[in-house]
Amino acid sequence: MTRFEKNGHLIYWGDAIEVMKSEVASNSIDLIFVDPPYNIGKNFAGFHDKWASDEAYATWAYQWLNQCIRVLKSTGTLYVMTSTQAMPYLDIYLRNKLTVLSRIVWYYDSSGVQARNYFGSMYEPILHCVKSADNYTFNGDDIKVEARTGSQRKLIDYRKSVPTQYNTEKVPGNVWQFPRVRFRMDEYEEHPSQKPEALLDRIIRASSNENDVILDPFSGAFTTAAVAKRLNRKSISIESQEEYIRIGLRRVLNILEYKDERLLPPRKTYIRKNRNKQRIENSTGDLFNASCEA
Repeated sequence: MTRFEKNGHLIYWGDAIEVMKSEVASNSIDLIFVDPPYNIGKNFAGFHDKWASDEAYATWAYQWLNQCIRVLKSTGTLYVMTSTQAMPYLDIYLRNKLTVLSRIVWYYDSSGVQARNYFGSMYEPILHCVKSADNYTFNGDDIKVEARTGSQRKLIDYRKSVPTQYNTEKVPGNVWQFPRVRFRMDEYEEHPSQKPEALLDRIIRASSNENDVILDPFSGAFTTAAVAKRLNRKSISIESQEEYIRIGLRRVLNILEYKDERLLPPRKTYIRKNRNKQRIENSTGDLFNASCEA
């Protein structure tokens, strides 16, 4: 296990369960966001995300869930993601230990064909849980979105003693639409399951306050810590793969060299055509240059 620290942000290179056991005190964390391997066969820098069975995956998940529950404050909040196939195991387990406030659907569109012989998955489930149903953080005013009934349709609520237009803003429901992170987006990192900053921004704003401590046991592209830093929270990140540790060092701690290697963001190349239909390669991402066609 290796530890890196700077300005209130901690990064551990090691196993999530072991690091939480040895390094994270009980009842010390305000908000936990967990985005573990999904048991669907992805390759994470050499780690193959596949267990022998759903039951084996669930048994492993219960170990880190127990640690998350231990380190979470009595007023704390836990968000957990996993595959649609595995979520029932985690849902049933957690509802007997915490209060499940919401079952959130993160919905995204897809540019490709999802499936041909069944209805393809275009969402990922998120559980929103708290230790105390009567005492937890939820900053609804900080995450309000447009209420179309009031803001666009301008409908009037005639049930009130004085007819009044419906509110123009509301707290989001439990279906969230954020685009997945794509190669040409500024936030893109080389990670196979990177979550969008907008998703974490909503979670962190809603369920924590400035200077709170946020834990991400499977940090991956380190989006949680990056957003926490921007929103003036503290963070603890755990990651088992050294390749992704490099992302965290650069993205969160602003460390630009590691083991005599420069830590640089992904180089994004774009193949385009000029007026003569010749292919040109450019790494600036200037897609709006009038002399070129995408």
